[in-house]
Amino acid sequence: MTQNKRKIINDPIYGFVTISSDLIYDLINHRYFQRLRRIKQLGLTNLVYPGALHTRFHHAIGAMHLMHEALFSLKQKGIDITDAEEEAALIAILLHDIGHGPFSHALEHSIVKGITHEDISSLLMNRLNKTFKGKLSLAIKIFNNVYKKKFLHQLVSSQLDMDRLDYLKRDSFFTGVSEGVISSDRIIKMLNVVNDQLVVEVKGIYSIEKFLIARRLMYWQVYLHKTVLSAETLLVTILKRAKALSAKGELLFGTPVFQKFLQNNYTASDFEKEERLLDLFAQLDDYDIMAAIKVWTGHADTILQKLCENLLERHLYRIELGQTPIPTSYKNQLIEKATQRFGVSRREASYFVISDEVNNSAYNSSDFKINILMSDGRLLDVAEASDQLNIQSLTQPVTKYFVCYPKELMADK
Repeated sequence: MTQNKRKIINDPIYGFVTISSDLIYDLINHRYFQRLRRIKQLGLTNLVYPGALHTRFHHAIGAMHLMHEALFSLKQKGIDITDAEEEAALIAILLHDIGHGPFSHALEHSIVKGITHEDISSLLMNRLNKTFKGKLSLAIKIFNNVYKKKFLHQLVSSQLDMDRLDYLKRDSFFTGVSEGVISSDRIIKMLNVVNDQLVVEVKGIYSIEKFLIARRLMYWQVYLHKTVLSAETLLVTILKRAKALSAKGELLFGTPVFQKFLQNNYTASDFEKEERLLDLFAQLDDYDIMAAIKVWTGHADTILQKLCENLLERHLYRIELGQTPIPTSYKNQLIEKATQRFGVSRREASYFVISDEVNNSAYNSSDFKINILMSDGRLLDVAEASDQLNIQSLTQPVTKYFVCYPKELMADK
């Protein structure tokens, strides 16, 4: 008897989400996708917002649901979308984050170098396409924006895609930050296609304004919250120290798969040359990292030991965030205090005093415009169509600079 694969998933945001085809069911049950259950959507944000423990698995399922709603709405308006294109678009959004590594964006450039999670998603989709005998070919074309109907890719990746609509709503729900609440239902109902470009009917302009403002607020209040930055900087610094010790030949505790990435600085070219490397990466998750950090709290290297202890016990670094670059003289002053306080060299003090910058642009109109379909048929960029002056200001990228250091150094001021 054939197993019934038309399952439903009870999602806390949308209620019942339907798995609409056997192929999608099989992809969800593949080990590459099931790994997303073990990768938190928001890295270490739960150290600030304790409810932020949802996973990439949740998000991918939610984004697929929104894609289903969007395609249904567009077809109701007479947009030609075949059954094959619909399934392919659902698969493209379902797998869009499959290449994320442990702790999502927090360790994006720490475990491997010069290769993004989007690149790894593409590699994994190609691997899955072989497994499923070419059934993902159309989904891969849509994902890579080489399919003739460009609006399908825009639903997967653009300034107004199903990825963003889901993560804003979902992250707002799990953090409890109400500023991120958006009307995804209304936005989806207002979508249309003109000249193969995704557009929003003018009746939906206020929902788009709310979406852009919500995105800006969520970035500074959640994704780039200064305490989240402090925690994730500490996590990156732990990996930096562990890799430095491994490079000297020291064998650190780690799962066998994590050991490979500790002892080697893999780059994009390595993924091309060594086929097995992709499978190894697809075994890594948050648990590999946290198990190692727990053990490293007893390591003989005092720097690694202290860093890991600080993270596990939430003794996070103090962080100073500002609109202008941190003065070199101030950083040097903090480094000098760290050398004295912890008995380390100036070079080793870089594990205790870290400066960096973060950037955010709520709306990048040069990348992909959110076009508003006016009642007279004209298409206007939302920044031009809106009567809200601050929408125009949201197109300007914002850079903030920060320095992190242990709170003990404050006592030495």
